[in-house]
Amino acid sequence: MTAAAEPSTLLDRYQAYRVRRWLAREKQLAGMLPGWRTRGRRRALVITVAVALSALFAAGVMCAFGLEWAALAGGLSALIFLPSWTMVRIVSHAQDNAPAETLDELEMAQRETARSIGLTITQSLCIVPVMYLIYSGALFPEADAFRTAYAGGVMLLATLLAGGCAPAMILAWSNPEPEPEG
Repeated sequence: MTAAAEPSTLLDRYQAYRVRRWLAREKQLAGMLPGWRTRGRRRALVITVAVALSALFAAGVMCAFGLEWAALAGGLSALIFLPSWTMVRIVSHAQDNAPAETLDELEMAQRETARSIGLTITQSLCIVPVMYLIYSGALFPEADAFRTAYAGGVMLLATLLAGGCAPAMILAWSNPEPEPEG
Protein backbone atom coordinates (compact mmCIF):
# COMPACT_ATOMS: atom_id res chain seq x y z
CA MET A 1 0.00 0.00 0.00
CA THR A 2 1.31 3.43 -0.84
CA ALA A 3 1.49 6.28 1.58
CA ALA A 4 -1.09 8.22 -0.45
CA ALA A 5 -3.69 5.45 -0.03
CA GLU A 6 -3.43 5.40 3.75
CA PRO A 7 -5.74 7.73 5.69
CA SER A 8 -3.64 10.66 6.85
CA THR A 9 -5.68 12.52 9.41
CA LEU A 10 -7.34 11.40 12.59
CA LEU A 11 -10.78 11.95 11.04
CA ASP A 12 -9.85 9.91 7.97
CA ARG A 13 -8.63 7.03 10.14
CA TYR A 14 -11.78 7.21 12.28
CA GLN A 15 -13.99 7.21 9.19
CA ALA A 16 -12.14 4.18 7.78
CA TYR A 17 -12.56 2.40 11.13
CA ARG A 18 -16.25 3.33 11.18
CA VAL A 19 -16.75 1.89 7.69
CA ARG A 20 -15.00 -1.37 8.65
CA ARG A 21 -17.03 -1.64 11.85
CA TRP A 22 -20.32 -0.91 10.06
CA LEU A 23 -19.61 -3.47 7.32
CA ALA A 24 -18.76 -6.13 9.91
CA ARG A 25 -21.92 -5.33 11.87
CA GLU A 26 -24.02 -5.39 8.69
CA LYS A 27 -22.62 -8.82 7.82
CA GLN A 28 -23.41 -10.03 11.35
CA LEU A 29 -27.01 -8.75 11.27
CA ALA A 30 -27.78 -9.62 7.62
CA GLY A 31 -29.46 -12.93 8.40
CA MET A 32 -31.27 -11.87 11.56
CA LEU A 33 -35.05 -11.55 11.69
CA PRO A 34 -35.73 -12.54 8.07
CA GLY A 35 -39.48 -12.76 8.66
CA TRP A 36 -39.58 -9.17 9.93
CA ARG A 37 -38.00 -7.62 6.83
CA THR A 38 -41.22 -7.31 4.83
CA ARG A 39 -42.74 -3.87 4.47
CA GLY A 40 -45.81 -4.80 6.53
CA ARG A 41 -43.79 -6.15 9.44
CA ARG A 42 -41.40 -3.19 9.36
CA ARG A 43 -44.37 -0.84 9.49
CA ALA A 44 -45.81 -2.76 12.44
CA LEU A 45 -42.50 -2.31 14.26
CA VAL A 46 -42.46 1.41 13.46
CA ILE A 47 -46.00 1.76 14.83
CA THR A 48 -44.97 -0.15 17.97
CA VAL A 49 -42.03 2.20 18.51
CA ALA A 50 -44.26 5.26 17.97
CA VAL A 51 -46.91 3.97 20.38
CA ALA A 52 -44.28 3.15 23.02
CA LEU A 53 -42.78 6.64 22.75
CA SER A 54 -46.24 8.23 22.89
CA ALA A 55 -47.02 6.19 25.99
CA LEU A 56 -43.73 7.31 27.56
CA PHE A 57 -44.64 10.95 26.89
CA ALA A 58 -48.15 10.39 28.26
CA ALA A 59 -46.64 8.84 31.39
CA GLY A 60 -44.61 12.03 31.86
CA VAL A 61 -47.74 14.14 31.48
CA MET A 62 -49.60 11.99 34.00
CA CYS A 63 -46.68 12.30 36.45
CA ALA A 64 -46.92 16.08 36.06
CA PHE A 65 -50.49 15.85 37.35
CA GLY A 66 -49.41 13.84 40.37
CA LEU A 67 -50.34 10.35 39.24
CA GLU A 68 -47.41 8.50 40.77
CA TRP A 69 -48.38 5.12 39.30
CA ALA A 70 -47.76 6.60 35.83
CA ALA A 71 -44.04 6.04 36.36
CA LEU A 72 -44.78 2.32 36.10
CA ALA A 73 -46.55 2.93 32.79
CA GLY A 74 -43.46 4.82 31.62
CA GLY A 75 -41.26 1.89 32.59
CA LEU A 76 -43.54 -0.53 30.74
CA SER A 77 -43.45 1.62 27.62
CA ALA A 78 -39.65 1.70 27.82
CA LEU A 79 -39.63 -2.11 28.03
CA ILE A 80 -41.74 -2.22 24.86
CA PHE A 81 -39.67 0.46 23.14
CA LEU A 82 -36.23 -1.13 23.57
CA PRO A 83 -36.75 -4.46 21.77
CA SER A 84 -38.99 -2.97 19.08
CA TRP A 85 -36.46 -0.21 18.39
CA THR A 86 -33.65 -2.77 18.21
CA MET A 87 -35.70 -4.78 15.73
CA VAL A 88 -36.38 -1.69 13.58
CA ARG A 89 -32.65 -1.01 13.41
CA ILE A 90 -31.90 -4.61 12.41
CA VAL A 91 -34.56 -4.93 9.71
CA SER A 92 -33.79 -1.50 8.22
CA HIS A 93 -30.06 -2.32 8.00
CA ALA A 94 -29.25 0.68 10.24
CA GLN A 95 -29.19 2.77 7.07
CA ASP A 96 -29.92 5.93 9.07
CA ASN A 97 -26.48 5.69 10.70
CA ALA A 98 -24.47 4.12 7.89
CA PRO A 99 -21.22 5.77 6.81
CA ALA A 100 -21.55 7.62 3.52
CA GLU A 101 -19.04 5.31 1.82
CA THR A 102 -21.38 2.34 2.29
CA LEU A 103 -24.42 3.92 0.61
CA ASP A 104 -25.24 4.54 -3.02
CA GLU A 105 -26.54 7.94 -4.19
CA LEU A 106 -30.22 7.09 -3.73
CA GLU A 107 -29.69 5.63 -0.25
CA MET A 108 -27.63 8.67 0.69
CA ALA A 109 -30.36 11.06 -0.48
CA GLN A 110 -33.01 9.08 1.42
CA ARG A 111 -30.89 9.04 4.55
CA GLU A 112 -30.20 12.77 4.45
CA THR A 113 -33.88 13.54 3.91
CA ALA A 114 -34.86 11.30 6.83
CA ARG A 115 -32.20 12.89 9.04
CA SER A 116 -33.46 16.36 8.17
CA ILE A 117 -37.00 15.35 9.08
CA GLY A 118 -35.72 13.79 12.30
CA LEU A 119 -34.03 17.03 13.30
CA THR A 120 -37.21 18.98 12.59
CA ILE A 121 -39.20 16.51 14.68
CA THR A 122 -36.71 16.78 17.53
CA GLN A 123 -36.78 20.57 17.53
CA SER A 124 -40.56 20.74 17.27
CA LEU A 125 -41.44 18.15 19.88
CA CYS A 126 -38.87 19.22 22.48
CA ILE A 127 -40.48 22.66 22.74
CA VAL A 128 -43.42 21.26 24.74
CA PRO A 129 -41.49 19.67 27.64
CA VAL A 130 -38.96 22.50 27.73
CA MET A 131 -41.77 25.05 28.02
CA TYR A 132 -43.37 22.90 30.71
CA LEU A 133 -40.13 22.89 32.69
CA ILE A 134 -39.58 26.64 32.26
CA TYR A 135 -43.12 27.76 33.02
CA SER A 136 -43.90 25.29 35.78
CA GLY A 137 -40.90 26.58 37.68
CA ALA A 138 -41.70 30.23 36.95
CA LEU A 139 -45.46 30.19 37.43
CA PHE A 140 -45.76 27.55 40.17
CA PRO A 141 -42.68 27.83 42.39
CA GLU A 142 -44.50 26.06 45.21
CA ALA A 143 -45.00 22.92 43.07
CA ASP A 144 -43.15 19.76 44.00
CA ALA A 145 -39.74 20.23 42.37
CA PHE A 146 -39.00 16.50 42.18
CA ARG A 147 -42.31 15.70 40.46
CA THR A 148 -41.92 18.62 38.08
CA ALA A 149 -38.36 17.65 37.15
CA TYR A 150 -39.23 13.96 36.78
CA ALA A 151 -42.28 14.62 34.62
CA GLY A 152 -40.42 17.11 32.43
CA GLY A 153 -37.46 14.76 32.14
CA VAL A 154 -39.64 11.86 31.03
CA MET A 155 -41.46 14.04 28.49
CA LEU A 156 -38.16 15.40 27.19
CA LEU A 157 -36.68 11.90 26.96
CA ALA A 158 -39.68 10.73 24.92
CA THR A 159 -39.42 13.66 22.51
CA LEU A 160 -35.65 13.33 22.09
CA LEU A 161 -36.02 9.61 21.43
CA ALA A 162 -38.81 10.28 18.93
CA GLY A 163 -36.66 12.71 16.99
CA GLY A 164 -33.59 10.49 17.20
CA CYS A 165 -35.50 7.41 16.09
CA ALA A 166 -37.39 9.21 13.32
CA PRO A 167 -34.81 8.73 10.54
CA ALA A 168 -34.70 4.95 10.97
CA MET A 169 -38.46 4.81 11.35
CA ILE A 170 -38.96 6.83 8.15
CA LEU A 171 -36.54 4.62 6.22
CA ALA A 172 -38.05 1.40 7.61
CA TRP A 173 -41.54 2.64 6.70
CA SER A 174 -40.74 3.85 3.20
CA ASN A 175 -38.21 1.32 1.88
CA PRO A 176 -39.64 -1.14 -0.67
CA GLU A 177 -40.05 -4.85 -0.17
CA PRO A 178 -36.70 -6.66 -0.07
CA GLU A 179 -35.62 -8.54 -3.17
CA PRO A 180 -36.46 -12.26 -2.92
CA GLU A 181 -33.35 -14.36 -2.44
CA GLY A 182 -32.70 -17.18 -4.84
